[in-house]
Amino acid sequence: MKRIPFHNRERELNEVMKILEVEPSLITFIYGPINSGKTTMISHLIDQLPEEYVVFYINLRGRFISDYRDFIRVLFKIETEKKYKEILKTISEISAETLKFSGIPVAESVMNALFKEKSYEDVFEFLEEYFTTIAKNKRPVLIIDELQVVGDLKINGLLMYKLFNFFIRLTKELHLCHIFAVSSDSLFIENVYSEAMLDGRCRYLLVDDFDYETAAALVEGHGFTDDEKAVAWEYCGGKPVCLMELIYADNREQIAKDMLKTRVTQLKDLLDYLDYTKPRIMIGDDEYLVEKGDIADILNRFVDTEYIDDEGLNRPAKHFLIKDNILFLNPHTGIIKPQSRLNLLAIREVLKDV
Repeated sequence: MKRIPFHNRERELNEVMKILEVEPSLITFIYGPINSGKTTMISHLIDQLPEEYVVFYINLRGRFISDYRDFIRVLFKIETEKKYKEILKTISEISAETLKFSGIPVAESVMNALFKEKSYEDVFEFLEEYFTTIAKNKRPVLIIDELQVVGDLKINGLLMYKLFNFFIRLTKELHLCHIFAVSSDSLFIENVYSEAMLDGRCRYLLVDDFDYETAAALVEGHGFTDDEKAVAWEYCGGKPVCLMELIYADNREQIAKDMLKTRVTQLKDLLDYLDYTKPRIMIGDDEYLVEKGDIADILNRFVDTEYIDDEGLNRPAKHFLIKDNILFLNPHTGIIKPQSRLNLLAIREVLKDV
């Protein structure tokens, strides 16, 4: 099976390492467009960390979380009492390399107690003690990927608000554990920032699509001719997953054209759908109708530019386009762009007929 090797994220990795080299003080949001390589970069980072780090990586992708018990299950990984004691011994005494866990290891008796209490306060109290113990000998790092999955979950009030305040305690107040929240959902990040009062308590790390030089170096390493490199950049830009499709293809130009044709059809179907219905979208606690005219007004702005400013846009239409992964909002700068080069080309093609 062909596998694309990890490719050139030195700038982002160096920035993460600078964060890890000092005591925890801020929550770090790792964000970017869909399929820009965030999870791949995180996986590579974990494999490269020195031995003093203990990493707890929790990926919420595809996980259904509707209540307290589901939340506990995704955070923790049950171990037997004996195995749990061995893990704690390894953390404090033995490790010759980075320790990596796909969940926070706990003894079955601890898990049962947390289920019985049914209170997030008990979880946070346990985790604080847990990370305090680890921090005596190692550097704990908690990475939660696709955190937006629990964005609307309520456990005695909105969980996300309480969760980020707990993260603030672990980082800014106690300096116990590095916290990384990974997400492609820029509206979620924007909402958490305002709701959880994160001003001065978080930083942003953008993992964007590749620039031209990086994308060209990637495909050149897989035997692309100059003409094929031009096709790759024209249709895919620096989107890693799109470039991989071309790397695997025999007729690269035809595959690129087919991908664009598919994206054009999808966008036409969406606009046709808006002729027959008005989707409803929640902003805060209020529900709003999405109008086709407002959608078209926003998309028309990309006819002559690749980026637009967030200010002054119809909010329901903007939220709809971002949630539908047509547009990407950079919550740090307020700049909006299509999620991919293919999306930009599809927008321009479809708007010829609108």
